[in-house]
Amino acid sequence: MPQTTIGAGVSELVNTSAVDLVALMQNGEASVVEVMEAHLSRIEETNAQVNAIVALDTDRAMDAARRLDEAFTRGREDLPALYGLPIAHKDTLPAAGWVSTSGTSVYANRIPDVDHIVIERERRAGAVTIGRTNVPELGLGSHTFNPVYGQTHNPWDLSRSAGGSSGGAAAALTARMLPVADGSDTGGSLRTPASFCNVVGLRPTVGAVPSWPEAVPWSRLSVKGPLARTVRDLHLLLTVQAGEDPRFPAGRHVELGPWDTGASIRGVRAAWSPDLGLDLPVEAEVRERLVPVVEAIASAGVAVGEGTPDLSGAPHAFSVLRAWQMEATLGPLVDAHREDLGSSVIWNVELGRQLSGPEIGGAELHSAVISERMRRFFSEYDFLLCPVVQVSPFDGRLDYPHEVAGVPMRDYLEWMTLPSTITMTGCPAVSLPATFTAQGLPIGIQIVGKPGSEQRLLEFAAAVEEIVNVSHMVPPLTSANCSGEVK
Repeated sequence: MPQTTIGAGVSELVNTSAVDLVALMQNGEASVVEVMEAHLSRIEETNAQVNAIVALDTDRAMDAARRLDEAFTRGREDLPALYGLPIAHKDTLPAAGWVSTSGTSVYANRIPDVDHIVIERERRAGAVTIGRTNVPELGLGSHTFNPVYGQTHNPWDLSRSAGGSSGGAAAALTARMLPVADGSDTGGSLRTPASFCNVVGLRPTVGAVPSWPEAVPWSRLSVKGPLARTVRDLHLLLTVQAGEDPRFPAGRHVELGPWDTGASIRGVRAAWSPDLGLDLPVEAEVRERLVPVVEAIASAGVAVGEGTPDLSGAPHAFSVLRAWQMEATLGPLVDAHREDLGSSVIWNVELGRQLSGPEIGGAELHSAVISERMRRFFSEYDFLLCPVVQVSPFDGRLDYPHEVAGVPMRDYLEWMTLPSTITMTGCPAVSLPATFTAQGLPIGIQIVGKPGSEQRLLEFAAAVEEIVNVSHMVPPLTSANCSGEVK
């Protein structure tokens, strides 16, 4: 069951927020080496069974930490925002000089010579790279397992899925191996693992975080973004990741100001929709456990009503545009290495090849319709509240949940229709720790805001975070239950 402290003998530095860690190092109260050693020790203790961090290079990380300490001058006010924080980058993002497999044997030995913009910015902001975080094969699907590194296990129950595709990142955060992490999201790849692991994940407004190298820079589906254990820490990382870049033509300016810890939520208008008005199957326990959370939000002064924008047609449009994008980006890889790739990769590419021009055009046109419906919805409400995903963490032996609330799932995408529908809105959406199942498994709540409203969205999410008060909970993960066979 959830607990509030990590085990005896574990450095308290790994349970310290990213914001406070940076302050400790900037003030000289903790060295970068001390912070790095604490996190590497935690990784050594827990990662063998969780399998969240891959391509770990402790020597390179410690060398970088020592160099920062050697150059440190007490009292400097110009130290970068992520100064000294250990970080492992999602394995689908190219990192110069680091093996970048994307979870496929085809790229098992690939070492890029450029950083993705997100990684470039994080390093420039003082974060210290220690390795990569595990992903599904080519980042497809929302369950993290691949033929190169194997499966990532949920620290709350090692037999359960950690979600995906940013599953390694979310699991590493909740296990206290990292203070912050980066990720990406197409159909829920930041939000679902955040929900499954009791951490915070943000899918930013399309274009808010630049992406380069990027095969389809104008896509409204795929975005990069932050993961953290608290909303305040997530805001810190977002301020580094966000901002326009000439290499990314679809960029959008998003105003991110200083953090306001006292933002009032009284009078805020929010709509609660357990299934987005689409009659989606949602596990009964997910629905039931979130009701008291919504009631607590209302009791704090938020005007919560039952409502939802008209999102009819969004699931179909997402499936069409995703299939088109998969074929466009992965089609040549399937043609060259079909025998080396998993069936889900091949299936999605072949699905894209069956699309007609009118089908793709219809999905594009419907995207404009959805945007207009969201504009109208946000003239009445400030935020939309809904589940993050339709299930709680599922049996990790499955490739995906084949049934949700008694309804058979036709493929590995249908069970995550709820987060992928939100994808089609283009709006920022945060997955926030909210509650737990009777078995002690995390359930998140999703808060959706107006396009470009990241600052207000996160300030509201921080207020909700205080109301529900579960972000600080730690899985009962110790060296004792991280040794031996995963059950």
